[in-house]
Amino acid sequence: AHLADALLVNTSLKKLNLARNNIGPEGAAHLADALRVNTSLKELNLRLNNIRDEGAAHLADALRVNTSLKELDLPGNNIGEMLNLDEGAAHLAGGIILGPKVRHILRMRCGSTPRWGG
Repeated sequence: AHLADALLVNTSLKKLNLARNNIGPEGAAHLADALRVNTSLKELNLRLNNIRDEGAAHLADALRVNTSLKELDLPGNNIGEMLNLDEGAAHLAGGIILGPKVRHILRMRCGSTPRWGG
């Protein structure tokens, strides 16, 4: 939550690598709150953080309004795996389609099966 609070006011950070921090859905929700207002971050690596579908839904909502993020790296987050569904991936796709800027979700995987790449 502290890092997300810093992102709320940061105006200079362009890349952030949070890979392998096990932030989970709750951490993804805090990051999503920050992404809704942050206008400087261009690349965010969230690989291997156990975000799951719930966290993906929070991120998707933030992508609908975020105007700066261009790359989001999400492999290894159990998105769509918990119930063998692609709910989280569908949320993220909706965020990209409805968002104000073109973005790439890099190497996103549900388990080991690539869904789309950037």
